[in-house]
Amino acid sequence: MATLLRTLRDHSDDVNSCSLSEEILATCSGDKTVRVYSLADFEEVSFSPLRGHGYAVHWCTVSRCARYLASCSTDALTILWSLSTGQILAQLQHPGRSPVRMCCFSPDSSCIISAASDGTVALWDLPSYTLLRFGTVCEGTVVTCSFSPCGQMFVTGSTLGDLRFWSLTMKPLCAESQAHDLGVSCCQFSPQTHIDCQVMTFRLASGGQDSHLKIWMISQHATAGCSIKLLYTLSAQSLPVLSCAFSFDGHIIVSGSVDKTVVIYDANEGVVLHCITQHERYVTACAFSPTELLLATGSMDKTVSIWKIGDALPTDLPKTASQVKKSLGHSRMLVTDWSEEDVAAWLQEEGFDALIHTFKAHNIDGPELITLTKEILATELNVESLGLRSKIIRKIEELKSALTGSDIPDEFLCPITRELMRDPVMAADGYSYERAAIESWITTGNHSSPMTNLPLHSTVFTPNRTLKMAIGRWKASQ
Repeated sequence: MATLLRTLRDHSDDVNSCSLSEEILATCSGDKTVRVYSLADFEEVSFSPLRGHGYAVHWCTVSRCARYLASCSTDALTILWSLSTGQILAQLQHPGRSPVRMCCFSPDSSCIISAASDGTVALWDLPSYTLLRFGTVCEGTVVTCSFSPCGQMFVTGSTLGDLRFWSLTMKPLCAESQAHDLGVSCCQFSPQTHIDCQVMTFRLASGGQDSHLKIWMISQHATAGCSIKLLYTLSAQSLPVLSCAFSFDGHIIVSGSVDKTVVIYDANEGVVLHCITQHERYVTACAFSPTELLLATGSMDKTVSIWKIGDALPTDLPKTASQVKKSLGHSRMLVTDWSEEDVAAWLQEEGFDALIHTFKAHNIDGPELITLTKEILATELNVESLGLRSKIIRKIEELKSALTGSDIPDEFLCPITRELMRDPVMAADGYSYERAAIESWITTGNHSSPMTNLPLHSTVFTPNRTLKMAIGRWKASQ
């Protein structure tokens, strides 16, 4: 039923979202990056990865017109990227300056919604990038939203467990106040629409902390208004459902769960067709291609897997660079602890022997290496070839992924930056953060906890010396 085509291992933190166009796969992660792949060969495009967010990227989505890519983050920004060049087209700051948990394009790509942890949503016009409407839609955190296939309404789901339906003027249409016990975690409209006389009907899937995937029938009557009816409650997964997606034809629906599985259902009958057990940790993302039965799944195991649903496939597909990548044998230290000689050994191993003298002449050690950009390579190190500069930067990103994020215990990573903490401090919410990160969080106008979204009653931070010692012991063991 499901044939694995490729597993991508380029992110150095949890994969939070996936989105596909006819030709492109986009993924985003807690490592603050968005990565873009060609579906022709599953290789990253030349401008990937995209860097513009200061904190973890919670969601990414490709517009139906395939011109735009949007991503949103804890930094309260929704960034619009050109899908052809990777350039930033606009940075849309959420009016409440609260972490943005999800964003979605309208079917005609004329507008985009951003949903935030303070219970607000913002509706933005494209391509003018101006704010059309803004308002509070719930008292909890808005964690998911989806446009109807007609583009005339959207739904929001929150941590309070409700599903609420809105017109584009943000007029409430109808609601299901207890759709999921303990909270809604995902929702998506089926792309199919049925029209009977004056009634337009859609199907909506929603997943929740109650471990259920539910399919609803939404009816929009010309005079009687909007109503919602539960069709199926699907209980194939044993732990909270974190992601769901309809196939392009609406006949199949998949869901990803904390139990590490992806379950494939017949959306019309509500029966299980197949269960995927590939991932090693929570499955946080599911997305179908808009034109074929091609499925991408993302996980907290830092991987993205691409599946073909149904048809048999050739087995001689080319391997990606990440699959044939050599392990770095000359050093198992963190890259930030590398000496100039370690950098020289790495250059030789990666086939950049001609650059060893240049790097040594500029005293490039590990900390310098991971800050290199194409501009620095061109202007300061005089690397003239654009292709060579791109290859070096790509290898540096692979190196950072392999040596700075893959084996670090999660409790040693700052929840804000998702980087190894050097000066951990404990905040009033009971969580430990990198001092500079939590201080920056406060000084930029955030007065709530980055982890709980509840108010921080104190901005006094206590050094966590026990954690700092544990990090030091772990680094020494590496």
